[in-house]
Amino acid sequence: MDVEEHIRTSTKLPLEQRTIIHLMLVNNTINERIAQALKPFDVSAQQFNVLRILRGQKGKPANLSTLNERMVTKRSNTTRLVDKLIHKGFVNRVTCSSNRRKVEINITEEGNVALKKMDQAMDNVERILLNQFSQKELGQLNLLLHKF
Repeated sequence: MDVEEHIRTSTKLPLEQRTIIHLMLVNNTINERIAQALKPFDVSAQQFNVLRILRGQKGKPANLSTLNERMVTKRSNTTRLVDKLIHKGFVNRVTCSSNRRKVEINITEEGNVALKKMDQAMDNVERILLNQFSQKELGQLNLLLHKF
């Protein structure tokens, strides 16, 4: 992608500015493709992230704090995300009887089944987005991104 062409400027941008804009454009493309892949499931990328975190708990419940710590997008309103997933039947929330402030969240069987289907859609998006990169290039890109 030619950054200057995309933003319709004839001025050659400084490398630092060009790099940041380029990263922002790539991020937008990735987010758009992920949103398209998850649209048939009526789930946002953040909700998908919550489901994956809960699956990673391997049957152990998580609390909102755990979800917040592990979220890829830190600005998410985790309570609202969980409420939407409960409404869809993908997760459940249990209040501890001995400590009413303690709330445990689990993925449901319906959530696990839906998540497997979402995984397939996401695998396809990842394959499409990254098909022009070799494994070696992906390794190099990850090393460079790690420097951030």
